[in-house]
Amino acid sequence: MDELIKLIAEKTGLDDTKAKEVVDTVFNFLKEKVPGGAGDQIVNAIEGGASGLAGLAKSLLGDNQ
Repeated sequence: MDELIKLIAEKTGLDDTKAKEVVDTVFNFLKEKVPGGAGDQIVNAIEGGASGLAGLAKSLLGDNQ
């Protein structure tokens, strides 16, 4: 998540505190609006970095991909 916060801060000119607020807002939105627990999976994958995203992709595509 720190990498995402840093990227948002760099791209927008926001300080780290405000960039973290943006990330938290988006993560909360995903958790509330994406059905079936998928929002939590997305947030967890992003927080887990590349390995988390790879795991999410594998679970969405199935083990035979």
